[in-house]
Amino acid sequence: MDDLSLLIDLHIHGQRQGPGSDACTKKAIQLAGLNPEQPLRIADLGSGTGASAMVLAEALSAQVIAVDFVQPFLDTLTSRAGERGVADQIETICCSIDELPFEEHSLDVIWSEGAIYNIGFEHGARIWKRYLKPGGTLVTSEITWLTSERPTELNEHWCTEYPEIGLASEKLAVLEQLGYEPVAFFVLPEECWIDHYYKPMQDRFAAYLERNNQSDDARAIIAAEQLEIDLYQKYRSFFSYGMYIARVPARD
Repeated sequence: MDDLSLLIDLHIHGQRQGPGSDACTKKAIQLAGLNPEQPLRIADLGSGTGASAMVLAEALSAQVIAVDFVQPFLDTLTSRAGERGVADQIETICCSIDELPFEEHSLDVIWSEGAIYNIGFEHGARIWKRYLKPGGTLVTSEITWLTSERPTELNEHWCTEYPEIGLASEKLAVLEQLGYEPVAFFVLPEECWIDHYYKPMQDRFAAYLERNNQSDDARAIIAAEQLEIDLYQKYRSFFSYGMYIARVPARD
């Protein structure tokens, strides 16, 4: 089994494939000013197994298009949508989030939790803007420095893993330069990392290794995940995910 297949196998059983929570998704819906009675067309980019898509469908009168390049994630999402009674509101598209099949100005909202880093914050915010209607809304979470100075160990790790990591002020400036109007920003709290992502993943480690015959490749993936967990537990006051909410000007 290759590394991608091993990563899918580890994460497909999780409710979330990155830090977040239903409460924070609902908070972002409120801060974005989305009308629960207005029919909206929302693309959830990098949807994973559908944690955000479910909340969007339940909280809004929306048609949600869940986009991910991993078909097994989308299959799980479809199954969960049926169990939660929102299957008629969610459709899926298997493709890369930087090669989208939408027409320009066809979406009311682009939503992306924990996925924009795969293509870079500036690149994602730039190429996605064309798909939003005038007055349309972008909601995306991005790993963010909380302080201007950080321990060397932490700084070196994240600057290697994701060189685009930056302060919230820098991310908001990028959105402004791209022609968005920033609407709101908040930092994801600790429970989004520990309770909703890391702890459930750690609980799956033993079964995952057993399923993959304790292979060296599987052990290497667990080691990498544990390193990230250890860094977060040690240095969580220096970084988190930030939720960024911005709007395309109605005059565009």
